[in-house]
Amino acid sequence: MATLASSPPRGAPPGHATGELVFRYACAGAATLLMAALAGVVVSLFVGGLPAFRAFGLGFLTSTTWNPVTETYGAAGPIVGTLITAFLSLGIALPLALGVSVFLVEFCPTRLSRPIAIAVELLAGIPSIVYGMWGLFVLAPWFAAHVQLPIVMHATPGGWVDKLFAGTPNGANIFTASLILAIMILPYMAAVFRELFLTVPPQVREAAYGLGCTPFEVIRAVVIPYVRRGMIGVIMLGLGRALGETMAVTFIIGNSHGFPHSLFDSGSTIASTVANEFAEATSDLHTAALIGLGFVLFVITFAVLAVARLLLREKQA
Repeated sequence: MATLASSPPRGAPPGHATGELVFRYACAGAATLLMAALAGVVVSLFVGGLPAFRAFGLGFLTSTTWNPVTETYGAAGPIVGTLITAFLSLGIALPLALGVSVFLVEFCPTRLSRPIAIAVELLAGIPSIVYGMWGLFVLAPWFAAHVQLPIVMHATPGGWVDKLFAGTPNGANIFTASLILAIMILPYMAAVFRELFLTVPPQVREAAYGLGCTPFEVIRAVVIPYVRRGMIGVIMLGLGRALGETMAVTFIIGNSHGFPHSLFDSGSTIASTVANEFAEATSDLHTAALIGLGFVLFVITFAVLAVARLLLREKQA
């Protein structure tokens, strides 16, 4: 096992050993500080939410009742809303991000690909509250008038379309929140996918084209397998961002704590619930329930990243 400090190489300057030792300890200290901060966050969230966990037990995770008046809190509604919006937004954004990145790398002229790529990267840096305000004042009214209302009016009562898209046509629902999240994570995923595809050696692509492969076959059989491990990481990071998004979702999801019964039904997420109520919590139990929600969100995000690591390890093996 290698020790933290090692003997300096022959012919090194007199201060080489001391500088190397300081550098090694500085790097080790930075890593230790990061882990200590992470552990502190986990412990603080758990201790802060412990009164709610003790008061409601497993019912805190399975109940949908959230009533500050009667001091009854259940996190099932926000948990389900978080998972639905995150995975639905990922399902919308992933094929679009792949399409954008493939176009920029394979088909777009060189003089245009760079400016478009810069524009995509700039979109990834727009603050989430800007997306939320645009969704509230522009997307939600347009979506309610031109998409939600026609679907609701023409759906057969009792049919699967009616059950899947039932809801008040006001634009504030699970689907529009997922759409906003998809728009937010799309530029980020497209930009990183593009950088991954550019790491494929040109000789590999040229060899595939020389064998008579079509562009689709080159992407499917050469490019994607070459960067598969990186793609899994990007997908999981995009999912992690969607899980923790706050303001954009708070503006447009409807903020209802019950189970959503359709895609056009109002709902809530863990982050939106904490953002809406933390400043107005009137009791210690209410505050503990919100902190407990934060701990649950941390566990969900950690589980997603852990699954990503397992997938990467399997691909590497």
